[in-house]
Amino acid sequence: MWNLEHDWYSPKSLLSTPTHYDFPGDRFIPNRSLMDLDQAQSLLTNRTKKIQNKKFNDVYRQIVDEKLSLDSEGKPFKMLVFRGSPKSSRKSIRYIDEMREEEAASLQNKSNQHHSSRRLPKGESRILDAPNIRNDYYANIMDWGKNNILAVALGSNMYLWNSDNSNVTKLFNASGNDFPTSVSWSEDTKYLAIGFKSSKLELWDAESSKPIRILEGHGERIATIAWNGHILTSGSHDKYIINHDVRARTNVMSRVKAHRAEVCGLKWSRGNMLASGGNENHIYVWELAKMSSSNFLHCFKDHCAAVKALAWCPYDSGVLASGGGTEDRCIKLWNVKHGTCICSIDTKAQVCGLEWNRHHKEVLSGHGFSTSAHHNQLCLWRYPSMTKVGALERHTSRVLDLCQSPDGLTVVSAGADETLRFWNVFGPPVSNNYETDLDNLLSLKVSPIR
Repeated sequence: MWNLEHDWYSPKSLLSTPTHYDFPGDRFIPNRSLMDLDQAQSLLTNRTKKIQNKKFNDVYRQIVDEKLSLDSEGKPFKMLVFRGSPKSSRKSIRYIDEMREEEAASLQNKSNQHHSSRRLPKGESRILDAPNIRNDYYANIMDWGKNNILAVALGSNMYLWNSDNSNVTKLFNASGNDFPTSVSWSEDTKYLAIGFKSSKLELWDAESSKPIRILEGHGERIATIAWNGHILTSGSHDKYIINHDVRARTNVMSRVKAHRAEVCGLKWSRGNMLASGGNENHIYVWELAKMSSSNFLHCFKDHCAAVKALAWCPYDSGVLASGGGTEDRCIKLWNVKHGTCICSIDTKAQVCGLEWNRHHKEVLSGHGFSTSAHHNQLCLWRYPSMTKVGALERHTSRVLDLCQSPDGLTVVSAGADETLRFWNVFGPPVSNNYETDLDNLLSLKVSPIR
């Protein structure tokens, strides 16, 4: 029979070991990485029955017995070990922490390289003539729909430019002294809404290119319109904001008057909040459900000039960007959840348009009049630091409006120099490698069972 000690696997033996460990093991969950399952199987199956072979003497059998039953330190082998590993046989937990720090530093370096590699294009990717475009800061005369068709008002005419095949279609020529002052595609691009100087608001069918409805309610020119599903919101020189339900026979859902001057900017968020900017320098933030009672959520009065440029952040739903006119020249970021101003950047020029980059954390601004050399520019800002990446200076007169393509890679600027300039300023999208690296780093942060 084998001469096995019966207490080598006992708790008393575990407590008497002089070996030092980096961390304690769990009493109930064995550390399987310390097991030699083949050796354990051998001991389990051969403990009670010893196979004798007359060819081997006792000295050889003793050597084999020691090899099978003793570990590398000469101690009895233990099939299940309920403690952490010795320093001599397992990397310490400090090494795992070092790995995490190295991974975090590597990820930060990649992030810095990614930001530093972002460059503005040297020039436009395309220039289109825009004869008779009205040099009007308060109008919103351009919109790029998800059908990849750009609608733009040039004087009394409304044109459609197809980005896929570059075909140009003249939609209509307004009669008399009337002309379009605002335009916006519905989210599904089935309809094109057009506001006029005469206070008329028309709904056009995109497929047939024909007007299908006139929405009543305003008494003066409609400077801005914005869609939220089946709701079309319009802002006018008459200081009213009207929500129209385009499905209903009686189109007016709500009619509110909070601004003390022309409403020249409207933007819906994805969370049913509306931002409105006015010529009295104020911004109002509304919740759709409470607009019928004329109750607004916030009123921001920090700008010193008219607020036309408004844009909701696509990655921080509670952040609104706004831009002021010639006497203000500032881009401000607002936290609409708390009703506070996050930051204010003096751009040195009239802010005529704002567009967020959906692929990188940036915002593009279009500028007009300035008392310095910063006029007629497009400027790219890094978010949330709002540090300036660079400027594009190709327009010879002020920028009137901005909008971006459905894929979010191209921005078009309408200028008083009677040009539409297309810029590949927002692409390309971030690769999946950056997100994969982040996921790997997060996986290292999962605490092991100790």
